[in-house]
Formats: sequence, structure tokens, C-alpha cells
Amino acid sequence: MRKTVLKVAAACAGLLLTAAAASAQTKITVAYTAVADFASGFYAVDAGLFRKRGLDVEFKTVPLNPQIPAALESGSMQIGGTTVPVLLQAVDGGLDHVAIAGSGITAKGDVIYAAMGRPDAAIATAKDFEGKKFGVPGIGAFLHVLFRKWLMESGADWKKVTFVEAAFPQHLDILKGGTVDGIVTGEPTVARIVTTGTGKVLTYFNDTMKGEMPVIVYSAPRAWVQKNPEAAKAFREAIAEATLFVNDPANADAVRQVIGKFIPLPPPVLSSLKFGKWKAEVTEQGLQEWIVAMQAQDMLQTKLDPTKVIAR
Repeated sequence: MRKTVLKVAAACAGLLLTAAAASAQTKITVAYTAVADFASGFYAVDAGLFRKRGLDVEFKTVPLNPQIPAALESGSMQIGGTTVPVLLQAVDGGLDHVAIAGSGITAKGDVIYAAMGRPDAAIATAKDFEGKKFGVPGIGAFLHVLFRKWLMESGADWKKVTFVEAAFPQHLDILKGGTVDGIVTGEPTVARIVTTGTGKVLTYFNDTMKGEMPVIVYSAPRAWVQKNPEAAKAFREAIAEATLFVNDPANADAVRQVIGKFIPLPPPVLSSLKFGKWKAEVTEQGLQEWIVAMQAQDMLQTKLDPTKVIAR
């Protein structure tokens, strides 16, 4: 009888410890947009890499990347997967936000971002984009800035192109509907448009790039990072571990499957999905390259110091 009582007591103690551990998990809501650049974060959730470090992380989608800094500032989300230009504009506008970890990167020769038009689009050169209307997933966000950079360096005047804001899930429909001449988008939307025959790639617009540039960084208000230094460190470590997995070519099919869990896609689209590389480290050089590109487009009012935009 005594042994039975001890066993029951031990079992109850174990359950209490488990419950206590669960309640001790730091809750973090992460904002993301529907692009494959978030694959390292998706995998970290799916494989339990956050949870084993004491973090209860939930990824929540938002329609447009420029909406993320406001969500972070309001406290409705703790960490946001901001494109670098969105983060830098937020800091330039007075918000004290910092990058905690990196995610997707882009480099010359990538085929994961594209300017796309309908099948009959007669656009062959950069100059042909002038006078046209293109949808972008966020005015002032990564793809908008990078595409304008390509237009400038390819001899076209980006100011002669009309840009309208459209969330990634809308890209296929607005291209099909004809309300725009084309869209600037990324995977998995590129694969959806090509697979369905809705449109074609006009240019991948990465040929003017000198080297790799960070696309997405996980950012947060500096006050949150200072209040939760261990959580920020654990988040960064989980992303770093996940990055090793998603960058391994042997795991390509598994990466596609985990992307499909967070961005619902038809099987043919998922199987044809292309993706680039990921980098967990946020570097001053990477941020500085964006600062230079944004200054050339008159997007910044202040002189930003990249060293102060990275959480230490």
C-alpha cells in the first residue's frame, strides 16, 4: 500500500513539474508574411527547437510586411519577420527596434523573386516597365526597393512606374484580373503563377546585385529585448539551429513540406517550389548595403548606424 501511495505521489509530482515547465515557457508571437524566406522559422516551430529552449512560439501571418513594426510597437506581437527596408524605415521614423536574428538572403542569380506579367505581356527590357502599373507586397518593403534598384541600375526610371500595394495572396488574382500590368513577387507565389499558367516571369531582377543581401530579419522593440534577454538569445539560437537544417540540400523535400504547413499550397506548386538560402547572423555590412540602396531612392531622412540596429 505504501509503495502504491509513493508511486502515485511521484507520478503527481512529475505531472506538476511538467505543468510548471509548460507554464514557464515564454510566449512569443511572431508576425510573418506568406513567403518561403521564413522557412527556418517555420522549421524551428515544427521541430520543437523553440520549445526545447523554453519558448512557446506561435507564427501569425500578416497581409503586408510594412504592417509589422506597428504590431510590434502595440505589443500584439513580440517579434516580427520584417524585411530589412521595413525595419530601417521604422528606425528612421523614430521607432527603437533592433534585429535579433536573420532569415532569408538573396544573391545574384537567385530565381526566387520575380517581376511577372500576363502570358501576353510585351515587356522585354527595363525601359519597357516605364508607364506600367505593378503590384508589390508592401510599398517600401524588400521587393519594392530591390526592384526599383534593378530598374535604376538597368537604365530605367523607376519614378515612371506606378506601384500599388497588394498582399502576396492577392497576386495571382490581380494579375489574372488585369487591374495591374504585372506584379513583383516571390516564392511560393512565383510557382503558383507559373504552374497555373496565369503569367510568366519578366525578370528575376537580381543580376545587378554585387553579393548576398539579407531579406528578412526577426526584429523586436529594443525595450522587449532588454526586458527578455534570455528569450531573445534562445530565439536566436533556435533560428541558427534551424538554418543549418534548411540550408542542407539533402533536406529540400522536408523544407518544402514545412513551408506547406504555414503557407497552404497545392501539391504541384509545393513540389515545384524554388528557394534560396538562409542566414541566421545579421551583419552590419548587410544592413549597410540596404541603407545605401534606400538612400539612392530618397527613402531615409536620417543617417542610420547599422551597428545600433542589431541586438547585442
